[in-house]
Amino acid sequence: MKKPTLSRRQWLQGSGALAASNLFASVASSAPPASAVTPQLIEAAKKEGKIVFYTSIDLPVAERIAKAFEATYPGIAARVERSGAERIFQRIGQEYTSGIHAVDVVNSSDAAHFVAWKRDGMLAAYVPEDVAKYYPDEHKDPDGMFASFRVWVCTMGYNTTMVKAEEAPKSYADLLDPKWTSKIVKAHPAYSGTIMTATYQMARDLGWEFFEKLAKQKVMQVQSSADPPKKLALGERTLMADGNEYNMFIEKEKGSPVEIVYASEGSPLIVGPNGLFKNAPNPNAGRLFQSFCFSPPAQQLIIDFAGLRSVHPQVKEKPGRRPFGEIKKMKDDPAAVEKMSGEIKAHYSKLFGV
Repeated sequence: MKKPTLSRRQWLQGSGALAASNLFASVASSAPPASAVTPQLIEAAKKEGKIVFYTSIDLPVAERIAKAFEATYPGIAARVERSGAERIFQRIGQEYTSGIHAVDVVNSSDAAHFVAWKRDGMLAAYVPEDVAKYYPDEHKDPDGMFASFRVWVCTMGYNTTMVKAEEAPKSYADLLDPKWTSKIVKAHPAYSGTIMTATYQMARDLGWEFFEKLAKQKVMQVQSSADPPKKLALGERTLMADGNEYNMFIEKEKGSPVEIVYASEGSPLIVGPNGLFKNAPNPNAGRLFQSFCFSPPAQQLIIDFAGLRSVHPQVKEKPGRRPFGEIKKMKDDPAAVEKMSGEIKAHYSKLFGV
């Protein structure tokens, strides 16, 4: 493997060169017309009888979405296959290499996957009516291959019974204080799409030097970005260096002693698109499910139950949560992540020894 380019300047140069090929490139649209949910589509979906959904979203959330779909369209079973985003990407690649077409709709927390799937001609163009009417251009593919089903940020956090608010870190730089040695938990970019995306943004903006210093803090390494909030809630670690904002909301709202920290340097922005596969075994059920996912009821569900964010203008943020527009965010660049993912995984694993 080519030796990773590690300096901040080189990473900035590399990401800048890829800026024009961002996920939702601003080019002339060649997307098909918007597709409404019609009686004919519902009937065709019922004849297929099921939809297979691969997703990296937390299993209870994915199952809630599936049950809501089944309640809306009785007679169509929604089967959820949940794993880490990077594992899902590998699985689909292996299946397609073997001529297996098992997935209908996919949701990944690593938006760079859609860069690869679109480039390889694996996605089907389909534009739900809500996406066409309400979604901003920066959250829908100009060729109609996918759109932002969910958005969120990757955050820091702490256990409130172990750290006082005034003593809690306010920035990523604060995590490097020796007093936090052996007290930090962190997820892994080789498993989690959220952490892959966050690691790219942080390495670009803070430099790999930050991770080199963090690795010396004797960090507890876990897999999913859902794991650090759970470790905090259990008191197994005092701080989390990264994790899902939405899992922190879930923990807080059920009474766990955790608090979110939006880093002063900015929080990595994560976009989780949905896409329909061209060789979907249940294409009509897949289209119906895709339309359901972008409808106001489904988008409100992911806000209220899952702690996620939505770009649909007809839904409301849950009271008590910091408004998304007030959070300082790093800039996402899925095209750059797709180009550099191998380097990110290799260098990260070398630093943290996992």
